[in-house]
Amino acid sequence: MEKKWSYKGFDVEDGFKPGSKHFQYFFLVSEKGKRKCNDCVWIEDEAMSRFGASKDFGAILDAHREDWSEWVKEKIERRDFRNMVLLFDKEGKKEIELDKMDKKLSMD
Repeated sequence: MEKKWSYKGFDVEDGFKPGSKHFQYFFLVSEKGKRKCNDCVWIEDEAMSRFGASKDFGAILDAHREDWSEWVKEKIERRDFRNMVLLFDKEGKKEIELDKMDKKLSMD
């Protein structure tokens, strides 16, 4: 994982899915070494144009990491530890439970 931080007693590690050709950015939330949930920001290829002309994942992340970290913090405050995907697709933005995704995500 690229970055580690803490919020209200929870540890969060975040980073890109290794080797992915698509924008998949994960947040792993744990408490005292025990994993609580995995959250992911997934940008479908057809939605990339909303984030800039290039597919520069680093630039997109730099511009939006704080917003997405706030999403994770809000989930922690609500004690919502479901595995969630913040999906950006051609229709807009939506939150989906990870196990209900058509396309399965994993950190591997």
